[in-house]
Amino acid sequence: MTPERYLDDFSVGERFVSPGITVTEAAIIEFASQYDPQAFHLDVNAAAESLYGGLIASGFQTLSLSFRQFIQSGLLAACSMGSPGIDELRWLAPVRPGDTLHTEVVVVEVTPSRSKPDRGILKLKYMAVNQHGDTVLSYLVNHFVKRRT
Repeated sequence: MTPERYLDDFSVGERFVSPGITVTEAAIIEFASQYDPQAFHLDVNAAAESLYGGLIASGFQTLSLSFRQFIQSGLLAACSMGSPGIDELRWLAPVRPGDTLHTEVVVVEVTPSRSKPDRGILKLKYMAVNQHGDTVLSYLVNHFVKRRT
């Protein structure tokens, strides 16, 4: 069980690494059929003829998997108050069936709110990394986080 953490418990430069998850062909097609129905995500034959040379996961699927990996760590379970958004989202390399991804998260900033002393902003850099050590996705999230009372 992950201990409860609040804004003041995080330090700039602190790093977290998730366990890996393998992305299957079936999961790629299922996600794409619901949320990103482009041929190179849905159809093996069409994908083979695309500039990717084969089926690839939707970038939004990769983003969702990466975010879920960190959230499931429980590190924000006691303190999360949502987020105003994602910055600097970059899809750096395609994710293919059979790729195993883990997420590395680094604390970039810890900023107590001046107007609301019970909270602050925790800026985290997320990087999804495949089994070859290639970063396939990176993004920054500003999380609204409770402070210890």
